Amino acid sequence: MSNVRPVHAAQHGFAIRGECLCAGNIEITRLAQRVGRTPFYAYDRQQISDRVALLHHHLPRDIQLHYAVKANPMPAVVQHLAGLVDGFDVASGGELKVALDTTMSPQRMSFAGPGKTDVELSSAIAAGCTINMESEREMERIAALGDRLGIRPTTAIRVNPEFELKGSGMRMGGGAKQFGVDAERVPAMLARLRQLDIDFEGFHIFSGSQSLRADALREAQEQTLLLGAQLAQDAAVPVRTLNIGGGFGVPYFPGEQPLDLAAVGEGLHALMPLAREHLPQTQLVIELGRYLVAEAGLYVCRVIDRKISRGQVFLVTDGGLHHHLAASGNFGQVIRKNYPVAIGNRMQDGERERVSIVGPLCTPLDLLADQMELAKAMPGDLVVIFQSGAYGLTASPTAFLSHPAPVEVLV
Repeated sequence: MSNVRPVHAAQHGFAIRGECLCAGNIEITRLAQRVGRTPFYAYDRQQISDRVALLHHHLPRDIQLHYAVKANPMPAVVQHLAGLVDGFDVASGGELKVALDTTMSPQRMSFAGPGKTDVELSSAIAAGCTINMESEREMERIAALGDRLGIRPTTAIRVNPEFELKGSGMRMGGGAKQFGVDAERVPAMLARLRQLDIDFEGFHIFSGSQSLRADALREAQEQTLLLGAQLAQDAAVPVRTLNIGGGFGVPYFPGEQPLDLAAVGEGLHALMPLAREHLPQTQLVIELGRYLVAEAGLYVCRVIDRKISRGQVFLVTDGGLHHHLAASGNFGQVIRKNYPVAIGNRMQDGERERVSIVGPLCTPLDLLADQMELAKAMPGDLVVIFQSGAYGLTASPTAFLSHPAPVEVLV
């Protein structure tokens, strides 16, 4: 097909056919007809598969790859990934149910989060997945619930390290945190574990997320390995698993460069002798969410109105921050920046203009694109927001102002 070409690097993996962007090799206008209404999220299964294959190519073979379901818990996406990755990490009872409905063995699942209820803990114990313990009190609760159920719980200790992942978009380690057990308290917790009927699996050490720097990831991974080896000395049994977290970032904004995955892989290969020396019986795990699915997702909404206010063009759509909080800039951005956006059915239109794209909500926060140069659009055209496969729908206030929730499709 000579008339099919890839989109700009920030939107890699998608193609253009005629004037239309394609997802899952389907023109976006045809896909909108198939879905039946807008707005909707579309996730490209081939891009997800390709991303996992790329990781397997670069990462050491003896490191397992787990998917953090919180990034995108759509059941079809999780089921698709069940056949591609080595395990799942969940962060709620709802995510656990989604994971258990797949072909993934519960023994290859872990459950993290600082506020697990007794119902959630009981479900995880009964399922046989590993519970990442976030506090000494949670450890005692797990032991009591296991005794009540007559099932020996499998657990790991989530560790709050003293270090953090430099350059990360969200720092999960270092300083006072609600996540995990401070590293200096872990030896005492391990001593208490000896007295409880709990099957100890290992450690989960996660220092940050959304880093685009291979050198920062390498430094954090080395520190994590050394900390894991140090803590393992106080364990009563050999550490079977060390989850070294993830933190692999994706570019969202102008000027950001993709993570050099080859360099990350080289760094991990260089660390393997250290791991084999200090943790010879330990399975290493890398846990990724955003990096597997973010760039494979699109959010699509339709232009309802086009208006000009004091010389500024506004495209008013049927989508907005209630569906895609991150794209609106209200999900952790200090200074608002635009996600990659396009008019999905005018990808090769030469007439362009500077516009702002807003949603239907009665708040000035409902802004999907601010003063972007795009193809000239009219009511009925389709606005596409890229990098939307992670922390999109489920990270958004869908009940705000009682508009309908968007559809999700895997294509």
